[in-house]
Amino acid sequence: MNGLFKIYKVDADEALRIQQSKNEIHQHDFEELIIGVAGKLEHFIDFKTKTYTAPFISFVTQGKTHRVKPLLHNNNIEFWVVRFKSEFIPETTFQLYAHFHENATLTFASPNCFGRLIVLCQLMQQECLQTSVDYAVIKQLLSTIFTMIESERKKQFPDSQQQLKNQSTTFTSFLSILEENYRRPEGVNFYAEKLFMSTRNLNLICQSILQQSVSEIIETRKLIEAKNLLLTTTKTISEIGFELGYQDKAYFTNVFKKKAGMTPSEFRSEIQKLISE
Repeated sequence: MNGLFKIYKVDADEALRIQQSKNEIHQHDFEELIIGVAGKLEHFIDFKTKTYTAPFISFVTQGKTHRVKPLLHNNNIEFWVVRFKSEFIPETTFQLYAHFHENATLTFASPNCFGRLIVLCQLMQQECLQTSVDYAVIKQLLSTIFTMIESERKKQFPDSQQQLKNQSTTFTSFLSILEENYRRPEGVNFYAEKLFMSTRNLNLICQSILQQSVSEIIETRKLIEAKNLLLTTTKTISEIGFELGYQDKAYFTNVFKKKAGMTPSEFRSEIQKLISE
């Protein structure tokens, strides 16, 4: 995906195009939120296929293997599709990963709550159509959407925290500890010790949920924040690397390039061009 953020609607014509396309199981290098207003969604995710009838939301985290088939229901279909890079709302995004593992889709029982989500989507789309897009406005609206979704989840499943599997609970705890410490130069042992478990078991859990090792997840979180700082501040590459626990600028640059496919300077230049277009 080019750019930080994209929003569009799926209607009957687009649904037919997707149905007639090859539509293979795939992965994204971005986050995707599907808000189903009308119609049905046949969704393969977490290695299971299930069909949902609107109203619903489905959140597909970066790297998840999935496939969607939009289907008409009562001759009608209307989906909002929101795509965004992890660094667009970094704190919110990383906290979402655990909540949506094996729970990618939530059906809404309250039309009033769902109606407010549609209004927020309309506001984001209107902002995207402005001559000069204010991404700060879009970030606030998108963060509000996820806050409302989580509020609805808690209403529908008040005891969900107790029902989480031990594996998911451990992963949630890991992400929480990571969020507090990812700026420090800590490795896998640090997080395993905090969770009173072996590095092997922590790696197995992370591989199961995100298909990444603990080291990869730590680096991914650092990369997301590095991109965020490159986008939102004028700090030098050395300053950003040091802030994220990298003592050597060259090493930070190499790690960044390996993960992002370009150097920090190239990323900053490219993202500024995208925003100014």
